[in-house]
Amino acid sequence: MSQQQQQQPPRPTAAPPPAQQPKFYLGGLASMMAACCTHPLELIKVRLQTFQQKGNTQFLPTLKLVVRDSGVLGLYNGLSASLLRQATYSMMRFGSYDVIKKQLEDPSRAPLTVGYKITAGILAGAIGGLCGNPADVVNVRMQADGRLPVEQRRNYRHAFDGLRRMVTEEGAAALFKGVVPNLQRAVLMTAAQLATYDQTKQFLMEQYGCKDTVLTHLYASMASGFVATVVTQPVDVIKTRIMNSKTGEFAGPIDCLRRTLAGEGASALYKGFWPAYARLGPHTILTFIFLEKLKRVL
Repeated sequence: MSQQQQQQPPRPTAAPPPAQQPKFYLGGLASMMAACCTHPLELIKVRLQTFQQKGNTQFLPTLKLVVRDSGVLGLYNGLSASLLRQATYSMMRFGSYDVIKKQLEDPSRAPLTVGYKITAGILAGAIGGLCGNPADVVNVRMQADGRLPVEQRRNYRHAFDGLRRMVTEEGAAALFKGVVPNLQRAVLMTAAQLATYDQTKQFLMEQYGCKDTVLTHLYASMASGFVATVVTQPVDVIKTRIMNSKTGEFAGPIDCLRRTLAGEGASALYKGFWPAYARLGPHTILTFIFLEKLKRVL
């Protein structure tokens, strides 16, 4: 063998492929899967939040009332609207969050700080809240309908029937009823939920050597769900009441807040807190576990 052949330089190794951007729709799909499991808790939460009197805000009596009046399947009233909401609101906020984080990342720097993640969450939440508002209005109305007297019920057959009737009976503006508190809630929810999940997961893996497993996802999503519920519950109560209100019942979010505080006290802003956490906690856990699995499969 010649000396020239012996001194041939080694072939350059191919650079590793860049990390694949998660598909935009995965967050919406994961949230829809989670909603199928937690919808009864969401329905009880809405019933409690729309009850505008002192007292009668306990979980079990409300649950028994729903089952007594509508049967067990009554716990799934409004499921079509809930799925439509997740397909719009959650898809846009999860997808936008990943895109915005990607734009903020710099390969020469350390991983994004919590401040950057919160910023991404705020922007993504605003996008998701705006896109998901029509489905959210229908969702609230369908879930709260059973609490109303029979003659006052809207009786939407499904989510798209609700959207059609809102436009024909109330005008297109009804689709964006409660959009201000809904945007506030979406911003707070996304910033608290996604940033807390990301930061907790990163902390567990870096500080405690946890692997990227279901158990780590479980711990991170439990923290995320609790923080998100505490942060968003007051604005969620106001948003829910405005969306369920008749035209002209409230002058706006401030009027709704003022009348709620005057009539029921500050504790009304946390009406349905435990059902909200009982729903959002498992919903958050299931959403992130489903999302992590979908990222690996799709």
